[in-house]
Amino acid sequence: MRTSVRFASLPIAALALCVLLVNFANAQEIDCGECHEGVTFTSTAHPDVTCQECHTNVTVEHKDADLEPLTDKGSCGECHGSVVRATGRSVHKVEAGCNDCHGAPHAIHEVADLASAVSAVNQIQNCGACHNEPAALIDGYLTSEHGKALLLSGLNNAPGCSSCHGSHRILAIDKGKAPTTHQNSPEMCGACHGLLLEDWKNQSAHGLAWQAGEEGPVCIDCHSSHMIGDPTTYDARHESAANCGGCHEKYLNSFRDSFHGQALHLGLSEGATCADCHTPHKNVMADDPASSVHPDNVLQTCGKCHEDITPSFTTFDPHNDPTNPDDNFKIYVVWIFMTSLLIGVFAFFGIHDLLWLQRSLVGVMRGEFDEERRGASGKYIRRFRRKNMRMHVVIITTFMLLALTGLPLKFNAAPWAQTLVDILGGIDSTRFIHRIAAVGTFGYMLVHILDVFIRAFVRGERGIFWGPNSMTPQPKDVSDFFGNIKYFLYMGERPPGDRWTYFEKFDYLAVFWGVMIIGLSGLFLWLPGFFTSFLPGWTLNAAQVIHSDEALLATGFIFVFHFFHTHLRPESFPMDLVVFTGKMSLERFMSERPLEYQRLVDNGELEDYLVEGPNPRQRRDAYLLGSFFLVVGIMLAAFMIWALLTH
Repeated sequence: MRTSVRFASLPIAALALCVLLVNFANAQEIDCGECHEGVTFTSTAHPDVTCQECHTNVTVEHKDADLEPLTDKGSCGECHGSVVRATGRSVHKVEAGCNDCHGAPHAIHEVADLASAVSAVNQIQNCGACHNEPAALIDGYLTSEHGKALLLSGLNNAPGCSSCHGSHRILAIDKGKAPTTHQNSPEMCGACHGLLLEDWKNQSAHGLAWQAGEEGPVCIDCHSSHMIGDPTTYDARHESAANCGGCHEKYLNSFRDSFHGQALHLGLSEGATCADCHTPHKNVMADDPASSVHPDNVLQTCGKCHEDITPSFTTFDPHNDPTNPDDNFKIYVVWIFMTSLLIGVFAFFGIHDLLWLQRSLVGVMRGEFDEERRGASGKYIRRFRRKNMRMHVVIITTFMLLALTGLPLKFNAAPWAQTLVDILGGIDSTRFIHRIAAVGTFGYMLVHILDVFIRAFVRGERGIFWGPNSMTPQPKDVSDFFGNIKYFLYMGERPPGDRWTYFEKFDYLAVFWGVMIIGLSGLFLWLPGFFTSFLPGWTLNAAQVIHSDEALLATGFIFVFHFFHTHLRPESFPMDLVVFTGKMSLERFMSERPLEYQRLVDNGELEDYLVEGPNPRQRRDAYLLGSFFLVVGIMLAAFMIWALLTH
């Protein structure tokens, strides 16, 4: 009986002991507010945590004690031990403490809380406080699609720093287990872009190589890591070619030389780039039946941009290198011919005009041209009729427009090309002006051919195709050429000129050649579907070579040699007004074209050609118009030389 009483009293004693301990503990609680009344505690992450739970080294007597300050890792580790251990294995194990990222200890919020220092929207500022170099890290993120989605669109689930790099166990990007390594980055991106990852892994040559553990481009190679842009914008499309070219340099060079690359570089937003033809996430080898550029699929691929295309159109090679005979020998032959023609004409007239220039300078210093330049008699000869002058204005206007709008495309990499296109209203406006000028060129050529046909076969005029008034090259032109060479070399007198000189005939026939060659090749490029309905696709490649090289030949010849023959030679400098006024002084006419003068005298026709000289207004208008075309032409010639020497 005494034993049972003893055991029954044990619970009562334990209960009494607990009460005593609780009372003792309460007696040890510290009223922090007595001294720290200015401290506010707004943490939503630790709403029920007391001061002593974090400040574990604080005692009742701490006011008089020399206490060591608590470390945040030490105090946080009491509850968050696994997190502290993870941080200890990260790149922040020494530099950063908990409060550096999570903020002041009394104001730590839940991570999901927008007010949290480590919420997605605040991570940018906190991480950027240390990781602000290079600028592409934070500044690049702020302008990226991820940054705009988070900060502008307000999408809380948009990626912040921790979405890619992790939160506590952040590893250096060269560590094998880091999600941001080159090899691991596809899975990191695929956490959000799962559908694209699956397509890329299973239907892309790049993804298949990645799965096999081979080196090759992954997401961050094409899209970058921080400066991720909208792939549909012009800037991103323009940069994509350079991205692909980092591995496919050969194809990058041929792409940049193609119309696609040239137009895209100058701002044509819908201009095709690599991804448009090869697809961005399903790109496989061209001989794979699943490839978008496989012969079975290329018609559909090209049809996304080009209407009314034909199977022959799809055999056009967008990456053709005309300088490589192994690429397409037919196009190589075309390139050899055009290059030889270009070099030959420039070399021939370059030597010819340099010899002429030095002889003219000597002639001016000797006063050989003083009489013809003075025009002392005041008499003038009608050299051109009104319709001829108007035709010439149409020719130079359309030619200048074609040069202004075509040369930037050919030399698109030159620094002046984009500026010129912008002045003309952008690439779309430039293309429109180019085509309008081309229609005008075909128009004046048709008018001239009809005029010659009517004069020769309807009116029966003689001497149009042969004789001194004809533009057809004749034996005298050959003898005049050699006679001029002797004159240039001080070995003889200047050969007597007739109505047309050999270099004027060359200029005239060059227009026919140019309109035929440049115009026809331009039509091929303008209407590829029509021409490939009965011609093979490689003719489009040939047309591009012809159009480009012949345009360079035409503009270079006009702006250098024709300008010299007509205006810039010392005896005519600064400008020959004849083509704008239609009139030439009698003294100059007798000096430059004595054979035509004598023929008019012998036939009693001289009086019929004598006219009043140009009045001041006519001279002023001629100088204004001529100066404008001369300045523009010389400027374009300088731009071409600049581009050829530097690119």
